[in-house]
Amino acid sequence: MVSGNQKKMLPATLFLPIYFLTFLLCLLAVLLQYLENHRFLTFTDALFRQEVCSSTLNLHYTLAVPANAQITEYPITFGHQTLLEKDTWLASCENQAAVLDGFHDSLLTRDNRLILAILKESCQASLSCPAASKLSEPLSPSLGIQAQLPVLLAEYTFRTKQDIVDYLGLLKTLPDYFDEIMAFEQQKSDLGLFMNDKAALGVIAQCSAFLQNSDRNYLLGVFEEKLASMSTLTKAEQAACLSLHKKLIKTSVIPAYQSLIDKLTLLLGTGKIAGGLSNYPEGLSYYTYLLRTQVGTEDSPSRIRERLLTQLQQDAARMRQLLVDQPQLAQDFSHPAIAAPDAATPAASGSDIASKDTSGSSLSDKLLTFLQSKIEQDFPALDADDIEIKYVYKDLQDYSSPAFYLTPPIDTNSPNSIYLNPSAKMNTLELFTTLAHEGFPGHLYQTVYFSRTNPQRIRHLYTPSGYVEGWATYVESYAYEYAYADSARGQLQWLNRSMSLCLYSLLDLGIHADGWSLEKATELLARFGVTDSTAISDIYQYILETPANYLKYYYGYLNFLDLRTQLQERQGTQFHLKDFHQQVLELGPMPFSLLFAAMDASL
Repeated sequence: MVSGNQKKMLPATLFLPIYFLTFLLCLLAVLLQYLENHRFLTFTDALFRQEVCSSTLNLHYTLAVPANAQITEYPITFGHQTLLEKDTWLASCENQAAVLDGFHDSLLTRDNRLILAILKESCQASLSCPAASKLSEPLSPSLGIQAQLPVLLAEYTFRTKQDIVDYLGLLKTLPDYFDEIMAFEQQKSDLGLFMNDKAALGVIAQCSAFLQNSDRNYLLGVFEEKLASMSTLTKAEQAACLSLHKKLIKTSVIPAYQSLIDKLTLLLGTGKIAGGLSNYPEGLSYYTYLLRTQVGTEDSPSRIRERLLTQLQQDAARMRQLLVDQPQLAQDFSHPAIAAPDAATPAASGSDIASKDTSGSSLSDKLLTFLQSKIEQDFPALDADDIEIKYVYKDLQDYSSPAFYLTPPIDTNSPNSIYLNPSAKMNTLELFTTLAHEGFPGHLYQTVYFSRTNPQRIRHLYTPSGYVEGWATYVESYAYEYAYADSARGQLQWLNRSMSLCLYSLLDLGIHADGWSLEKATELLARFGVTDSTAISDIYQYILETPANYLKYYYGYLNFLDLRTQLQERQGTQFHLKDFHQQVLELGPMPFSLLFAAMDASL
């Protein structure tokens, strides 16, 4: 017989293995998650090092101290420009896709799942367009490597002696790099894919401007100034560096640019295809690829056009209503004096932008300080006191953008430099909104804010321009209202800006997706009162040379606008603008489909 006490102990004896099994299963689940996340981080760290070391410029501008990412040895190179065969391109992308598919996203953390999704999207976009390698264009008058390189070399920061060695090593390799680019352009020419003559002549003119006064090239003076601030160098070392630098400018840099001119000149007339990308073999596929990788959208050109036209109609209706309600706004429109402190004058010349008052502050400094305080009502706080406004070197002004922000290394978040081009001759409103776009709450603010969330390094290498430029354009709309005590005046100015960007974006689609000619583009602009034939020709040529560029700004802006509207409708009175902006900033740059999904998941 079994005693009563023994009967009471029996259930405990039977349940003990079940508890133990449950414990083991939980432990196994935790272990599997740890191992999978560790495996994924090992992969992304290796991918980061591989990508960032592919160009010494990328490495230097991404990391102040490469050893922070376990990078102690790296080649000195500008990178490589080769026309890959279709099979080679596809094989590389398929291999990458297979590796990514090998990770179990259900075991990954939220952040790692998001990174995996970003990497998969990048890989799938590449697989969708095998023609990307032969239709890409490293040279263009406005955004080409030959245009960006002088600024990147001038701003190459010397923190250590190794930085100087790397910089001088880069100068030495420049002729080989440009030769590789021209071999690529020759291959494109042989395939009938070379750029049109107007674009080629623009690149040639830009290179020629860089070579003017070559004996007094501005890089010489900039290098000398930077060396003088290096306290770790002896006078003998400084003298040796100056001598070698001068020699490399003369024997490497100048000949490299001259060779680019000579070889481009020989290819003039070989660009056989007129018009936008849709006129090229597989050109429409490449344009869709640019929309996906640069703009960050999977929307089709027809869907994008529909959204643009809707916004254009809405903006036009709002503008008409404002002018009906307040007719006096039309009189003020051409005299955009603003209400920001010390900025009441209607215009600012290039010299006004740079000149300083008795306190040592320029108009640009004051406007940026005003913006930093003004945005606190709509955006989360960000302390940043290492900001410097600089001015584009005189030798580069004719071929530089009106303004740009040079992103700092991710391991220092400084220096934060905003460059203004005095030759742009912006009025005060343009200067104010430009500083908002480049500074607060635009590029500088967004870049530093996201970096301070301590994201994984790989996130900094996969940043669609549509998010970055779209955000900066989106916040411009706030700056127009900050500029005026009467918000209606700011709204009217922004609506005018928005409609202009929308028109250019429609032209981008028309030219590259539908094959519009100059005549067709002229018809569209004429409907909106733009009739200057020279201006229209310049706009058409710029868009030919920079496919999808306007859409990075404007369709990116519309995505942020739609995301905000979507959340407002869902949350109702629970929606808070500052909280929305904080969520977007913390999630950071990514394709818009993933951003919408991530924001939706956070509700």
